Amino acid sequence: MEIKIDDYVVRLSYNCDVVFKVIDIKDDIYYLKGVDVRLYADSNIQDLKKIEYKNDDSYFEKNIEDKLLLDRDNYFYLPGKILHFDGDKDYLKRSLDFYKKAQVYAVGKNIKEDLLPSQINKYLKEIKPDIVIITGHDAFYKNKGSKNDNNNYQNSLNFVKSVINARKYEKSHEKLVIIAGACQSNYEELIKAGANYASSPKRINIHALDPAIIAVTLALTERSKKIDLIDLLQRTKYGHDGIGGIMGNGLMYVGYPRWIHIL
Repeated sequence: MEIKIDDYVVRLSYNCDVVFKVIDIKDDIYYLKGVDVRLYADSNIQDLKKIEYKNDDSYFEKNIEDKLLLDRDNYFYLPGKILHFDGDKDYLKRSLDFYKKAQVYAVGKNIKEDLLPSQINKYLKEIKPDIVIITGHDAFYKNKGSKNDNNNYQNSLNFVKSVINARKYEKSHEKLVIIAGACQSNYEELIKAGANYASSPKRINIHALDPAIIAVTLALTERSKKIDLIDLLQRTKYGHDGIGGIMGNGLMYVGYPRWIHIL
């Protein structure tokens, strides 16, 4: 069996649970990146099975259908503005495509996790978002010890520093909603640092679009309406095991009457 770079594969020893894309091959070791899950791995060819695969985000699109049912005859809408930082350019593009389908304005910045703490405030001042997403890749190294220690994670400390700096820019959780973390991130420390929503309460992998589904739902909910936190988390792939957060309101302004363009 020949497996090349850019092929899609699954791992037999993990019951084929995650679809990966081969991103590199060195010394008979295959380096992999999760297609739907924010996860890196490596493997030998004996543990890999090549498959045919096509991204399908219809699951998430269905989860926001109710938010797209707006009365556009009489009212106009100003959804919350999103600024999305992602350490992975492929996941960032996928999220930006999702925002576009939802008709929500979003700006994306591909910045590596360790560089983000020093750069985040520059872009917050420039874009002035209502929602900021801080994500990329992370992992909890169980063999290193306590899950409460940020040093036992790949990038949780970088995410925590970025959240702290974002809160220096805007202290109010209502004026700036922060969604932070990636696969297996230190949920409790991210919330303590000032995030409204964070991953991962059960230290599990999250879907590439989980932060985006949270952001779109908030952006398309009226500011006068309380967010149903349980319903919000259930819209994500893995629910409250993957992401948790605090209660708050939506971020969309609604106006009347709707203006018309005269040609």
